[in-house]
Formats: sequence, C-alpha cells, structure tokens
Amino acid sequence: MIEAALVQLDTTREPRLERALEALAECKGAGLVLLPELWNVDYLEFERYREGGEPLEGPTLAAVAAKARELKAHILAGSILEQAGERLYNTSVLFGPRGEIVASYRKIHLFGYRSKEKELLAAGEELVVARTELGPLGLSLCYDLRFPELYRAQLDLGALAFLIPAAWPAARIEHWRLLARARALENQSFLLGCNAAGPRYGGHSLAVSPQGEILGEATEAEEILWIRLDFGEVERVRAELPFLEDRVRSPWRA
Repeated sequence: MIEAALVQLDTTREPRLERALEALAECKGAGLVLLPELWNVDYLEFERYREGGEPLEGPTLAAVAAKARELKAHILAGSILEQAGERLYNTSVLFGPRGEIVASYRKIHLFGYRSKEKELLAAGEELVVARTELGPLGLSLCYDLRFPELYRAQLDLGALAFLIPAAWPAARIEHWRLLARARALENQSFLLGCNAAGPRYGGHSLAVSPQGEILGEATEAEEILWIRLDFGEVERVRAELPFLEDRVRSPWRA
C-alpha cells in the first residue's frame, strides 16, 4: 500500500515557497506527495513568467529535493517555469526519496484560451513514464487531461498511475472531475490530480481508481488530501475485465 498526499495550495498567496515547504512538512509518512501546477509563480500571473523562470538546478527545486530526502518520499514538485537557454517550459519534476531527480516532463499541450501560456512558453515533445520504486508513473499537466491519446500512449509505456498537477479553473471543475474519471477508467489506471486552490482556481484535487471511482476528493479550500493506494489493484482490474486486449490500433489512419 502507498500513502499519497495531494497538497492543494492557494497559489495566489505569498510567500509561496515557504508555504509549500510548510505544507510538505505535514506530509510525513507519505510515500508519494504531489504539488499543483506552477505553484511558485501562480499560473495566471503571466507578467511574472520571465522573472520566475529558473533551471532545474535552481533554488525552488533544490528546496523540494531537500524535503524529499527529509521525508524519504517521492515528491512530484507540481511544475515550475523551467528556464532552458532562451526558452521557458512548464516543467514537472519528480524527486525520489533520496532527493534525486527521477524524471522531468515538459508540458506538451499549452493552453491558449484566455491564457498567454501558449504565447510565452515552448511546448514539450516527449512522453514521460517515470520508472520508480512505487511503479511506473505517467507525468502530465493540467490541460493535457483533455487529450486522451497522451494517456493511452503512457499506458503502452507501462503506466500504472497518472500524476497530474493542475491550475484548473472553478468554472470548469466538472470537466476536471469527468475527464479525470474517464482517463482512469479507459486506461484501467489510477489517476491523482492535484489542483490549485484559491479565488482563481477550482480545487477539488482527487484520486480515481482504475474502475473510474473517485477514492477521495478535496474541497475548494487549501488542504492536504490523503489517499491510500494499492497499485496491485491495476493488475486485478485489467485481468477481470481485459478490454484493453481488444484494442484495434487505428487501421483507418493513413
């Protein structure tokens, strides 16, 4: 069994790094911890993107790595604005229990609707399934949730669970819940979605089972959602109803 903690932060409140580290300190005993998307700059503060960029070796992730070592836990550090040369990426980083970077993922689908993310950031190109002591974990971010082919491809790479930091708005929170359940159910995989809280976002971080059932869900407020997971359930569910074996792999495409 895995104890997971989803740290639903109000990303509009300063000081962000200090508050995140305080919340992480409350996650002692968790084997897996998630933070929201762009928690250290706030997703909607586009005017601060350039000054908020830093390399993966920068101070924000160094502080999270230290917490991973302290807690002896895997920590998915939500995402930060990764400065790589002249480019900025929305990048998610997974740390192992020794504080090492296990995997990083640059957001592939950038949001353009009433957002400057697509204008200011470069898109990632690589699917990422992290090989961890917990099992294979698929990494994605927020808007990616609307694109089922990404998760089907992660399934083919062996993913047992999808980890999704987000800054999902309250106005479309029912989409969040519906899409999370659909991605889990159609791939018979666990899904953990850690959303931002506060006046700009919808909260409702959640965990979904391989059968599409919501195992736990946060409110709109800042809080930590604790979930106990048995990744062995994935194999049992897939064996009981093996519909993934009946897939027809797009013969109609050129």
